[in-house]
Amino acid sequence: MTSRFLMLCGALILALGVAAGAFGAHGLKRLVTPDQLEVWRTAAHYQMIHGIGLLLIAALWPRLAAAPGALAGGLMLAGLVIFSGSLYALVLTGVRALGAITPVGGLLMIFSWLTLAWAAWRG
Repeated sequence: MTSRFLMLCGALILALGVAAGAFGAHGLKRLVTPDQLEVWRTAAHYQMIHGIGLLLIAALWPRLAAAPGALAGGLMLAGLVIFSGSLYALVLTGVRALGAITPVGGLLMIFSWLTLAWAAWRG
């Protein structure tokens, strides 16, 4: 995991987050229930926050302890993919069982922020 990789991922995730938000607001609005649309909005919201988080880790990279900094980035990326990805898939497919893995992504995102704090402390 490098700062360049985290910057690339963060920027791409943010671009996709804007696209997902626009798709939810304009494309899905007529196709899904209001509850499903709220789930989509939650996924896009967390995607945007954690895309910025990846950029933050990349920007702080020189000030972080290397191993925990890389771990924080990996946890954040994995958590984002699992959390938002499972919610997007749930809305698009209607497979409610996908919601069972969403909390795993949430826990990974929480651990990523705690690991970032540890990396800052040790850096």
